[in-house]
Amino acid sequence: MSATATAATPTPAVPWRRIQFVELEDLPWFPAPWRDAGTSYLNLMVTVSGQAKLLVPKLAEAVERSGATQLVDLCAGGGGPLPVLIRGLSERGLPVHAVVTDLYPNVPALNRVAEASDGLIRVESRSVDAANVPADLPGLRVIFNAFHHLPEPVARSVLASAVKDEQPIVIMEVVERSVVQLIGMILAPIFFLFALPFLRPFRWSWVFWTYIIPVLPFFVFWDGVVSTLRIYSVGELHELVSRLDAPGWTWDIGQIPLGQAPAKATYLVGLPPRRV
Repeated sequence: MSATATAATPTPAVPWRRIQFVELEDLPWFPAPWRDAGTSYLNLMVTVSGQAKLLVPKLAEAVERSGATQLVDLCAGGGGPLPVLIRGLSERGLPVHAVVTDLYPNVPALNRVAEASDGLIRVESRSVDAANVPADLPGLRVIFNAFHHLPEPVARSVLASAVKDEQPIVIMEVVERSVVQLIGMILAPIFFLFALPFLRPFRWSWVFWTYIIPVLPFFVFWDGVVSTLRIYSVGELHELVSRLDAPGWTWDIGQIPLGQAPAKATYLVGLPPRRV
């Protein structure tokens, strides 16, 4: 096995060790309409910020090197940045299609994403475990802004599953573990108050749980702060892959500057030997 980090992005220091607190949306009993509000909000923020476009070059490199024609979006939430990335790949002459999956799929939101994709995205409505992907879903496995949900043993099992099935994998997080990002997450409830009318597909119940009883702003605040506390650093991603039995695999781990923002996206690309 070999692991390489992008030369331009040396392993950065992080201000604290990763903390595995619990995000509310990870709890099985958490109401689906509330969870859907959170995933729809994240979709809007990633799209409006333009950060998703900055991930396209690294994803395109992985698609070219793997020869993949299908992306299998794991932990997709409400669709995330996938539509932007699919368009970006197409503009680069890489017309791949994708299937979106999740352990708790937000089917209405995912259907909306698929309907707007001109047939490039389809929805897998059954529950899909990222550590046990069905054999009938081959392709380049991608996890956008969700890998931090997984405790280390589960995160390692997701990578080990890709190795066992000889499927390439790309993990990208547009949030990093930093003081600046933590401050941004503390302000997220205010952003949510203004963003709510633009979330799709819209639910009127969200109005009550936002402006009358502010459950959803608290949910966004809590999960945003916890996400920042448990994002995997570049060094921790190296540690995860170093414990895998993956002879011949190539690993590319590093960070991508997010435009003029004082933040970086973190990525991991794993390619099996037969695709290198």
